[in-house]
Amino acid sequence: MSITMRPIQALRLWQQVALHAVKDDAPDLTMRQMAILFTIYLDPPPHTVRGLAAKLNVTKPVITRALDTMGAMKLVSRHRDEKDKRNVLIRRTVEGALYVERFGDDIIAKALDLPL
Repeated sequence: MSITMRPIQALRLWQQVALHAVKDDAPDLTMRQMAILFTIYLDPPPHTVRGLAAKLNVTKPVITRALDTMGAMKLVSRHRDEKDKRNVLIRRTVEGALYVERFGDDIIAKALDLPL
């Protein structure tokens, strides 16, 4: 599927998807949390706090706070790396996978001008 959009059309699409997301019962995530979540689900693992901090150009405490919030929502989970106890591995969850999939479905629906 190839879609050509002007910037205003892309912004309108993002607005419509964002409006649907906040009206839904889905978790209300910040832009940073969304970037972290999409990185965890779209980029191949393993994911560490250190690696996410480097990728997003923020400090490890910033990532940790976001993961605390997303962990409470069951969108991600954290576990100690058995090979290197200093590392914390971030893992996908079923709930998180469903959230990301639904978000992707909403983008496609709106891009094709289908009802959500």
